[in-house]
Amino acid sequence: MSDIRTGLYYSKDHEWVKVEGGNARIGISDHAQHELNDLAFIQLPKVGDKVKAGEVLGIVESVKNTADVISPVSGTVVEVNTPLEDNPQVINKSPYDDGWIAVVKVDSPGDVLKLLDAPSYKKFLND
Repeated sequence: MSDIRTGLYYSKDHEWVKVEGGNARIGISDHAQHELNDLAFIQLPKVGDKVKAGEVLGIVESVKNTADVISPVSGTVVEVNTPLEDNPQVINKSPYDDGWIAVVKVDSPGDVLKLLDAPSYKKFLND
């Protein structure tokens, strides 16, 4: 069973968002990292990149699959988790804590309201 943390918001593309003031810390959900399995490579966005909700924020590759990380919000990348470049497996071990991917300064706080809360995401996974 996937770890679904309360207090986070989730996209139907299996990204999570933690709201931190006007910023959104973004990563992939425990469900997503289980599906991908052993991550071997990550392509991170760059600080200063403009992203739009629904567009590619980064790319994760595992031994068996490649997946786009879709930005759940629109805004500007203000921080990236560069240690993941050398050790993407951190996402497998700690998708919600050490395995976050980027922090985006959100253009429209309403973007978060379009995401799923933990109970809704759990229901989405079980449907």
